[in-house]
Amino acid sequence: MVIKEKVVEIVDEEILLRSAREEDAEQLMDYLVETAKETRYLIREPEESIVTLEQERQFIREKEEDARGFLLIASTQGKHIGSCAVSSLGSYSRYAHRCSIAIALYQAYCGRGIGRKMMEEALSKARELGYGQAELEVASSNKPAIHLYESLGFCKYGTFPNNMKYKDGTYEDACWMMKKLV
Repeated sequence: MVIKEKVVEIVDEEILLRSAREEDAEQLMDYLVETAKETRYLIREPEESIVTLEQERQFIREKEEDARGFLLIASTQGKHIGSCAVSSLGSYSRYAHRCSIAIALYQAYCGRGIGRKMMEEALSKARELGYGQAELEVASSNKPAIHLYESLGFCKYGTFPNNMKYKDGTYEDACWMMKKLV
């Protein structure tokens, strides 16, 4: 699905929210690697975030053509600063009411309200698409993200012990969180 462009004000800065386009592919590829380097909270190691330009373009095309999903990007002054994806949890009718949300920002842009604006836009569009609930996983130690999600109405419904194993041999639990949209 293609999301119409929207400008939001964050303090004294304009942030453009819009659907990813094929010409964003290179910036999105860099973003995948750099955000994985910046934080342990994402599911991939930086070297696992490598895709070809054509693979990234194909992913963007699939999101554009997806009637029930989208990839929303945020930018300021022409620079990509974050992404938020909404995806259906399955094609079966019993899961048609459920969507998953995944979001990440470059660390330099965290804590400024940009993630909140992106999540609000994503949740609004998910509701318009007929989803009844939005779900996400978040690293249990990612307290700022958990606080944001709770302030948006998400509740914790469970914990996945040892959800991620890091290179140093340590583990990270994840919280499963859900928000009713109807």
